[in-house]
Amino acid sequence: MNHTKIGWIGLGNMGIPMAEQLIKADYAVTVYNRSKGKEASLKEMGASIAKTPKDLIAITDVIIVMVSDDAAIEQIFKGEEGLFSVETSGKVIVNMSTVSPSISKGMAAQCKAKGNLYLDAPVSGSVKQAETGQLVIMVGGEEGAFDQVKPILEKIGKLAKLVGGNGAGNSAKLAINSLLALYAQGLAETVLFANQQGIKTEDLLELINNAAIGNIFTKIKGDAIIADHYKAAFALKHIVKDLNLAKAEGISSPLAKTALNTFGEAAAKYGEEDIIAVIKQLKE
Repeated sequence: MNHTKIGWIGLGNMGIPMAEQLIKADYAVTVYNRSKGKEASLKEMGASIAKTPKDLIAITDVIIVMVSDDAAIEQIFKGEEGLFSVETSGKVIVNMSTVSPSISKGMAAQCKAKGNLYLDAPVSGSVKQAETGQLVIMVGGEEGAFDQVKPILEKIGKLAKLVGGNGAGNSAKLAINSLLALYAQGLAETVLFANQQGIKTEDLLELINNAAIGNIFTKIKGDAIIADHYKAAFALKHIVKDLNLAKAEGISSPLAKTALNTFGEAAAKYGEEDIIAVIKQLKE
């Protein structure tokens, strides 16, 4: 068994399969989640359960956080029984959530003051990549901390790359997710235009996926469009959050503005569905 004790906080669509990769790699994993029902499958695999983040950090070496937004990070770190509610040192806290660069910089400074290290390490990829350990991980923080946890991250992703200081990982993720929004809207608009010209969706997507412009995203989301299946692998509401975070960091290009407007309008009806459900908004 690997001797590093890992704490995992956040068991959403991505968190569960990511934590499973570490259990399969023979790490001792302790998990915490606000919704207790989500802990059961990992417990069956051998994970231990912590009642609070405070309890979790006390018994682990590396703490990985995978939650939804800045507000959730504030609660996990600064809540009454949060990570900062107990005096610890020598821990490495890896925040894999897609959050603002500013919150990572703030948490990193507070971790350092307590004698702990902080990395922001959001991922690119969806549930399928999480289930197969094929995520791409972009990391911000100190090189020494990165080197310490890189073997762990490599069990979760096919690439873990340090891109700068604290906050840089979050900035890289916002850049990538801005492109993701453009891909999704572009694919949806292309399908609708082709349909208007009498071209079947299946035929168009076969052409796209055999052309230079085809990629994994167009294949997966194209299949979803054909099947009329929009169960969220990456919920549309989350791309709205990410585009707003990118806007706050200064992105102001014409395409980014258009994407935020489109997905913002779609979120009212389709926010809980997958990002490619934007096609239903564009049909209206």
